[in-house]
Amino acid sequence: MRNQISMAASVLAILVLSACTSQSDAGVAKDATEATGEWVDLTHALGPDTIFWPTAEPYVHEKVFAGRTEAGYYYSTYNLALSEHGGTHLDAPVHFAEGRQGADQVPLKRLIGPAAVIDVTAAAARNADYQVTRADVLAWEEANGLLPEGAIVLVRTGFAKRWPDAASYLGTTLKGDAGVAALHFPGMSEEAARLLAEERDIAAVGIDTASIDYGQSQDYIAHQVILGRNIPVFENVADLSALPAAGATVVALPAKIKDGSGAPLRIVARLPAE
Repeated sequence: MRNQISMAASVLAILVLSACTSQSDAGVAKDATEATGEWVDLTHALGPDTIFWPTAEPYVHEKVFAGRTEAGYYYSTYNLALSEHGGTHLDAPVHFAEGRQGADQVPLKRLIGPAAVIDVTAAAARNADYQVTRADVLAWEEANGLLPEGAIVLVRTGFAKRWPDAASYLGTTLKGDAGVAALHFPGMSEEAARLLAEERDIAAVGIDTASIDYGQSQDYIAHQVILGRNIPVFENVADLSALPAAGATVVALPAKIKDGSGAPLRIVARLPAE
């Protein structure tokens, strides 16, 4: 009987997770039952128009073979080359903190947890260089209660709606060092980063822009503070508008790249049941 119960639980888990992989074009799919809510895909698809950091190599998806084989069946395979830090991706702690966890070492408990969505879209619309403040975080807590243990904090700036227009999303289409110097998009202030990393027990931080630090940052202090505490960061997260401020659950699974400083990320959220 115990084995039967265990098998039934496993089947149920598979059914729930399979809802993540059968997303509609709109990015939302019904779960196996209405009681468990809907799944929302928060991932930009990788493709020729994927936005990468100005100094990164471009995305390459090279056909090896696609067509009918001599045996008569269809077969396709491609080679893939891309930066660890392009498209929707994970920043592993070692990206800015020597000796910290690589992409293959980030524990699952930091990749699955309750979502806390801090919405700064109004401020970001007025100022492309907006930095999330300590007051923004405290205002969320005033409205929703203290950030829960293991929370995945997602910053919604509204910039995901600009994807994949690099000029609008990054503030520039320039490449190389000139491109980095011309970046303009919102990020997180040092004070907000320290509040999250040092005064709260959160699992991860994500944002719908190209970096947790704002575009004109020179010291990438939010990266230093957050990653220095072995807290992973999710960048280029897709549209967060379907998520409530609290109540959703996030599952963010990166490619398990050994010793990687980052990795492509598939991130989804389950909305709370109505």
